[in-house]
Amino acid sequence: MGKFWIGALLCLASFVVLANSIAVMSVDFGGEWIKVGIVSPGVPMEIVLNKESKRKTPAAIAFRNGERLFGEDALNLGVRFPQNTYSYLLPLLGQKANSSVVERYKKQFPYYKIEEDPERGTVVFRHDDDTRFTPEELVAMMLQQCKRDAEISVGQSVSEVVLTVPAYFGQTSRRAMLSAAQLAGLKPLQLINDYMAVAINYGIFRRKDFNDTAQNVIFYDMGATSTAAAVVSYSVGKGRDADPQAAILGVRVDRSLGGLEMQLRLRDYLGKKFNEMKKTPNDVFKNPRALAKLFKEAGRLKNVLSANANHYAQVEGLLDEQDFKLPVTREEFEELCTDLFERAGQPVTEALALAGLTMDSISQVILVGAGTRVPKVQEALTKATGVTLSKNINADEAAAMGAVYKAADLSSGFKVKRFITKDAVLYPIQVVFERKLDTEGTPENPVFKTVKRMLFSKMNPFPQKKVLTFNKNSEDFSFSVNYAELDHLSAADVEALGSLSLSQVELSGIAAALEKHQGPNVEAKGVKAHFNLDESGILQLLGAELSFEKLVTAEEAKKEEEEDLDSTLSKLGSTISKLFSGEDEKPADAPAEKAEEAEPSASSSSTTTTPAPAVKGEKNETVTEAPKPKVAIVKENLKVGEEKLDLLDLQGEKFESSKTKLDTLDEADEKRKRHEGALNSLESFILDSRIRLENEEYQAAGSESEREALSAALSKASDWLEDEGFTAETEQLENQLKVLHDSAKDIMRRVKEHQNRPEALAGLEMGLQGSKKFLAMADNQTQNAAEDERVFTENELTTLRKTIKDTEEWKNRKVEEQAAIPLHENPKLTVKAIVEKMNALDREVKYLVNKAKNWRPPKKAKEDKKEDKNATESEKIVEEEEAAAAEKSEANATKEAEEQQPKEEVPVLELDGAVSQEEEPEAAAETEEKKEKGEPSWFTSALIVTTIHILFQLASDYLLP
Repeated sequence: MGKFWIGALLCLASFVVLANSIAVMSVDFGGEWIKVGIVSPGVPMEIVLNKESKRKTPAAIAFRNGERLFGEDALNLGVRFPQNTYSYLLPLLGQKANSSVVERYKKQFPYYKIEEDPERGTVVFRHDDDTRFTPEELVAMMLQQCKRDAEISVGQSVSEVVLTVPAYFGQTSRRAMLSAAQLAGLKPLQLINDYMAVAINYGIFRRKDFNDTAQNVIFYDMGATSTAAAVVSYSVGKGRDADPQAAILGVRVDRSLGGLEMQLRLRDYLGKKFNEMKKTPNDVFKNPRALAKLFKEAGRLKNVLSANANHYAQVEGLLDEQDFKLPVTREEFEELCTDLFERAGQPVTEALALAGLTMDSISQVILVGAGTRVPKVQEALTKATGVTLSKNINADEAAAMGAVYKAADLSSGFKVKRFITKDAVLYPIQVVFERKLDTEGTPENPVFKTVKRMLFSKMNPFPQKKVLTFNKNSEDFSFSVNYAELDHLSAADVEALGSLSLSQVELSGIAAALEKHQGPNVEAKGVKAHFNLDESGILQLLGAELSFEKLVTAEEAKKEEEEDLDSTLSKLGSTISKLFSGEDEKPADAPAEKAEEAEPSASSSSTTTTPAPAVKGEKNETVTEAPKPKVAIVKENLKVGEEKLDLLDLQGEKFESSKTKLDTLDEADEKRKRHEGALNSLESFILDSRIRLENEEYQAAGSESEREALSAALSKASDWLEDEGFTAETEQLENQLKVLHDSAKDIMRRVKEHQNRPEALAGLEMGLQGSKKFLAMADNQTQNAAEDERVFTENELTTLRKTIKDTEEWKNRKVEEQAAIPLHENPKLTVKAIVEKMNALDREVKYLVNKAKNWRPPKKAKEDKKEDKNATESEKIVEEEEAAAAEKSEANATKEAEEQQPKEEVPVLELDGAVSQEEEPEAAAETEEKKEKGEPSWFTSALIVTTIHILFQLASDYLLP
């Protein structure tokens, strides 16, 4: 049994560790809104509520007087101080300050002061003379708030996250989002394109609908800052991949079409109408606060006109204390955005073209995103597709829910049903290098040819690894990695992508490697560069090596195999050791060269031995052929130098500086919250105490001198609070509150005693009555039963009888003493003393109840000694068989315990002392007999007293101060 309990304890320990450490989240970070998904043990996938108990939060952050505000609070402050409130930051990630995207942002929100980072060339917001923020820092702060909301939701720390990103994000934008997540203290499991997250959410609830015949679906997502259409193919794989899968066939994005552009056009329309009214000589477009008010009203108006034919736009005190009110019809709104609605169907048409499909092969067009609620958008989309649009998923939360399912799948703490995803490359990537022509030029003036090799083509699936081989390079060389074949994008989208050159790579050490491996049996097979386009869509150069083919003898090959085996076992042992010791895994330096044996041919796979013909008079002899040499692959690692040409990442000192900035803001927030909490507690205590002193109950519980002293202390604290309290340090506020608590504690304690005493006495009386009833039944059983069938001894019953009597006398005496003293004196009968008496009585009764539950009548002695002897022998045989069966059962139980894995289930706890519903046959017969006589059974008595015991425990927990 020892192994079984050890296994059970290990399983329990594993469950406790997992339950307190695993919870993963997703963040659907949109241009206008943020949605957070969460999954934790025992809790299904759900959306995290913010502090306003809403399921989505505005993607906005504001600063005012050293305080940070998020979400709705930030937007409300933004109406008064628009230059201090930052929103719609997503398009700025990974952009240079002089890009077309930034220039467009400046026109949309002219009140921001945007500068260029002198080192990275990226966007910097100048908040004031001393403070500047990068988009990564601002996004990181909002991600921190998402993390806090998620942790409040599940009551534990959360760090692992899957983040959604727009389909138009290139390499720089994706790396910038990862930097923001790391600044926020999150561990990004993956960046996932928003359309893929939606596809997962749609697919996981329709697994049974898919088969080996592909079902093609278009997801049309119009958000605030962009619009995307994705053609997704659902099917069930074959063989090892016989699971549902979603593959992206075509994607098209319009990064300037969305709800924000509609809202901005409404804002400008309302501003123009206000200026035409000539209510003030000042221009509304030159006043940031007035412009921010119009922007907020335009957003409200857009939403209303999506459901109504007309509505009034109205803003109080828009400019120079002049109110603004204007009727706006849906037709006017649609006329403002005519060109936008004409473009609404283009992403679908172009996505189909990329996929090589027509609408005949599409089963559904599903709407996602808040922008699709505009009627004119739906009308344009229906015209472009010719089908009825589907609205069978949650347009707001689908991406967050799909991403959190992916997070659970990637996390080690959850096991989910497998759902395969295959995303596609939207921006093709190529490698460009120079090759020297042997047939042209001279050694002094060589001629080079520019060679382009496609690395990841348009709509190639990813994640994917590729190896690029350079066959004719005997010296160090370089190559560049660029975007290519972007003809499927508009000129504006290509410009918005930024630099088309991603990186410049220098490979060195080639000549030295060639010299090292010179020989007649060695042949160079070229330089191999290893690339990886990971799950987040980020390109990585993993390394490069020079490869050789080398002829080696069988003995040399065997020796190399043994060395490789020893190295592998050593690494495995080191990994296992680190796993159990809890050390962090550190990558080891790769060896300078590594031999890999090529697959042998049939003729060289083994040594053939044939016997020689027998000669008369001689013994048979065998002739062994000489072993043939084998081909081994030798790899010499090269030195790789990579320079980013598109954008410098936020790393090194820059990253640490940003992290320090965020940590300082976090500390200031915590300090402010503590100060506000202390101030509010002091104000509340002063107000509540003054109200209590006017209450008769509190007046009776305190003497006149105590009440006067408390009143004086409250007045003094109130005066200090008005004069100095609002500028005082947190410690001063906490000290003032402690002084007031000390002044009021005696009165408060007596009030609580007087309030809880009646309930405590009622509980004690209930226990006494139940104990008396149990004692009467115990006495009856003892008097009527034979001596060997008595459950309790006389001494046990006498002890219980005395405990009941002493408790009852003590209660009556103390009640009289308490009634004789005034309420403002310290009580003679305390709740604590009552609970102690209840516990003492409970111990005596519980002991007898347990004895009654476990008691069984003694067995009659065997009269016949011979039969007794036979019975003894039979019992011995039975005992041996039972022992063997028990040993086998124990072994099975141990095996099951070792095989069991901790389940993600909430353990069910039972009350101590719960009564089993199974009874022995004799006890059951006794119960039935007593039921017929109308007498309560021992089981009923035990149940009654167990109930009393539970009441005692509840009373103790509730009544004790």
